[in-house]
Amino acid sequence: MVHSLKFRLTLGAVAALAVGMSIVAFLLVQETERDTLAAHRQRQVSETVRATQVVSRRIVELQRALQVTAVQLTPQIMADEARLAEFIRTKPVLTALFSSVYVVSADARLILLQREGVQTSPNTSLADRAYMRETLAHGRPAVSEALTSRVTGSAMIAFTYPLVRDGRTYGVLAGSLLLSSRDFLADLVDDDESGSLIAVADLTGAVLAHPDPKQVLTNISAMSRFNEAFIAWVAAGAAGEPSGLSLPQTSDVVTICGVAGTNWVVWRAVPKEDLLGPLRKARAHALKLVGALLALSSLLTFALLAWVLRPLGQLSVRAQHLFDGSMEPAEGWPSARGEIGHLTDVLQRVGTDRAHFQSLNEEMLRKLSSVMGAAPIGIAFTRNQRFELVSAELCRLLGRAEHELLGQRVNMIYASPDDFDKTVASLTPSFSKGEPYQGEWTVLGPNGTTFCAQLRGCPIDDRDLGAGIIWTLSDVTAQVASRELLEWSAGHDPLTGLANRKLLDQRLHKVFHQDRAHEWSAVIVIDLDDFKPVNDLGGHAAGDAMLRAVAGAIGSCVRTSDLVARTGGDEFALVLEGCPTATATRIAEDVRTAVRAIELKWQGRTLRIGASIGMAQLQPSMVDVDAWIGLADSRCYEDKRSAKLRGKAPPSAKVEVPSPSRDSVT
Repeated sequence: MVHSLKFRLTLGAVAALAVGMSIVAFLLVQETERDTLAAHRQRQVSETVRATQVVSRRIVELQRALQVTAVQLTPQIMADEARLAEFIRTKPVLTALFSSVYVVSADARLILLQREGVQTSPNTSLADRAYMRETLAHGRPAVSEALTSRVTGSAMIAFTYPLVRDGRTYGVLAGSLLLSSRDFLADLVDDDESGSLIAVADLTGAVLAHPDPKQVLTNISAMSRFNEAFIAWVAAGAAGEPSGLSLPQTSDVVTICGVAGTNWVVWRAVPKEDLLGPLRKARAHALKLVGALLALSSLLTFALLAWVLRPLGQLSVRAQHLFDGSMEPAEGWPSARGEIGHLTDVLQRVGTDRAHFQSLNEEMLRKLSSVMGAAPIGIAFTRNQRFELVSAELCRLLGRAEHELLGQRVNMIYASPDDFDKTVASLTPSFSKGEPYQGEWTVLGPNGTTFCAQLRGCPIDDRDLGAGIIWTLSDVTAQVASRELLEWSAGHDPLTGLANRKLLDQRLHKVFHQDRAHEWSAVIVIDLDDFKPVNDLGGHAAGDAMLRAVAGAIGSCVRTSDLVARTGGDEFALVLEGCPTATATRIAEDVRTAVRAIELKWQGRTLRIGASIGMAQLQPSMVDVDAWIGLADSRCYEDKRSAKLRGKAPPSAKVEVPSPSRDSVT
């Protein structure tokens, strides 16, 4: 029985079927699992960035509360202990936001502390606290590192706001939050029933906020859900990436994001099992179905092989209908032994396998369609550059029905035919290395719209691309826009929108190495005159408005190809590429005139400034960029000094109060 032909054929067919189905199912599930995990990683990065924004808003809220109170705390109140105590006592919003509120004098002495409704005057020196020294020295708000309170001995974070009048810092208003308190970032790090964990730590890994207060001030590297990710983060430079970052961790999907304006980092961990559990359950269920199908197929194949061994008289007639489909695979075969039986077995095997594999292919395609329909990203199977299978998500992204895609060429979804040609040209190099292809292209969406899509392709057979390619497509328009915005921000001044020092240096080096032999490029340095009185009379808001006006004035005088940069507080620079000396000199004078023509109306006053300018043409004798920009700086200094010696420096920002008109008289 074991050595009979029908038994061995049955056993071989079942084994081949099992191996083929297992390989296809394994490849499909593995690819889907990888893509699903990749999509979840990107989603978790976005969630972590949103969580970081919650922290940032919390910080802004606390600093704003201090600011609102600080502007009311005058030097006269500071000088009167009773008035100061009553002033703080009447600020319930401030005391509700912070665990403790305290006031520090200009010499860093703690003169008043209110905690839990009780006021004391510790008269303790905080001069050794870095955050306090920074606030007093520079007159700006600060957020401290994690430290231990001298009064309570508890771990805390301090927020400060300087008390400033007439340019003099006469004290500091501060508030602290206990790290062990559930109020500190409680809306961010509360326990999550989904199994995710969020914690806040500084750049050294010290935990500042955690659902378990016992973990505060421990190191995040000691936590099993973050330890591998922390090691990878340190190896990458331990930077507080504000756009979010995914880190490797065996058991969890770990993402981090830096909190702007602080040295804090938000850590988030989501169990991979929670993300991939449903997919793995579906895989286990599919394997059970495959096993049952194999068992049933084994029995049917064995029975059919026994049935089809029939006499030679019927074999010829039956063989004529072997491929025409007029008879069922198990019908019409003679019963015989020996050579006739063997020949009958072979012919029956041909007919039976054809129908059987066709049925299996149809069943596999149905299962593949079910998996593709449930996938959260667009999936397609293409062969000879035409769609043969498409998922529901792909149809949704492209705004087309399934029948509008099946059988059509793949290039129909590209916004530009050239993009499709470039994609095809990139496939072979990637596949020849055994790597999947991945790229970002603009594709057509619903109603003629376009969006940026990430395409990922993997061949069914690395040696035969004609066997087909499995594609995944996802909409990454938001991610691309965020990345481009981040790249733009890295090279531009946020106040004026002009290029910053980094972008200026890049352009100077480019022009220096490409154009120095032609002497057709120039750099202009601009230093504003009498800008300080603008800040003194109108405050920093007026100064910012004046800087924006200067940026607009300079931009109106240059060519679109020229680079305008803000290099410091009231310093600007121009790079005039391909510009003769006469033209550069004219542009410099136009800029000076435009700046002097600015009249900033501010709170009933008219504010004006001037500009000192230095221009240097690129010369072959210059050894480096520093020599070039240095020559322009020295000429700017000479221009400023000469103007003062001649008494021709622009007038200081003046107070011009217009005469009241009839409409203004009551």
